[in-house]
Amino acid sequence: MRILFLFLISVFSCQFIAAQESFQDELTADSTRIALMENLDVSRDPRLDKMLKWHIEKNEKREGIDGFRVEIFFSSRSDAKEEALAIKTDFLSDYPNQAVHIKFVAPNFRVRVGDFRTKNEAWRLYKQIQRDYPAAFIVPDVIDFPLLKQNQNE
Repeated sequence: MRILFLFLISVFSCQFIAAQESFQDELTADSTRIALMENLDVSRDPRLDKMLKWHIEKNEKREGIDGFRVEIFFSSRSDAKEEALAIKTDFLSDYPNQAVHIKFVAPNFRVRVGDFRTKNEAWRLYKQIQRDYPAAFIVPDVIDFPLLKQNQNE
């Protein structure tokens, strides 16, 4: 019985020692991979650089970012501009903290409110104004850049 016990202990201790050695081998292999990645030279098609430059220039010219707004009015009637301005004034009197945008996309004047990064944020405003503006709906739009929060240490 004693021999069986010593045999089992020696088998487990050998596995433990072997596991330690393989762990060290993995560490050296990882450091070798990192060193290889630092010295890696990737050759790519020059058209890829041209496309990347074009993409950066296009985004710099853009007036905002993709987001969502709630559209509360659109019309193509002859007095649509005056109606849009009146609705903007009414909306701002009820919700002064929201941004209001009047857009003309031929042939309609549109009044859109808010600048939301996610549809969920737009949904909250939609639920608030749904009673006052039953024809309102959420639309994807290019929104103004969000304001950065002031750092309290400054």
